[in-house]
Amino acid sequence: MTKTLKNAYTCSKNFSGYPCCHRQWRHPGHCRFVHGYSRSFTFWFAAQELDPYGFVVDFSSLRDLEQQLNNQFDHTFLANADDPLLSQWQSLNDQGAIDLRVMDNVGMESSAELVWQWANVLLLDRDGGRSCCWRVEARENEANAACFEAIPKWFETKTLL
Repeated sequence: MTKTLKNAYTCSKNFSGYPCCHRQWRHPGHCRFVHGYSRSFTFWFAAQELDPYGFVVDFSSLRDLEQQLNNQFDHTFLANADDPLLSQWQSLNDQGAIDLRVMDNVGMESSAELVWQWANVLLLDRDGGRSCCWRVEARENEANAACFEAIPKWFETKTLL
């Protein structure tokens, strides 16, 4: 059974324009080839109480999250940590041909989970658990997206049915 938020305010923020490339080396089809997208991410936030300014999350306070997104996804080459060509990708990075980022999994589902974690680390550190990110949509183009949805353990006790 999916847990749901109870009596919570919510809002969302979209960050877009992160052109990067990757490959799913295990895939038997064309996804095994290097290909790219301009990724975007939509974050959904929740809080039972608004901050002193009346916000769930003050969007101007998300600059550190936006910088993490830029560093990870803006004009970068994403490779799985177990990619058999990883040493070649690292060599190309060392030669300045690519800007390599190694991830456990470069797929959109795993990317959504990764940035969900980043958002919640930021919110817990900054707000002490008043707000959380409960959903992220990672979009590779207008037609394809993946979501990760979870309520952080530290927020659960406050808001679940």
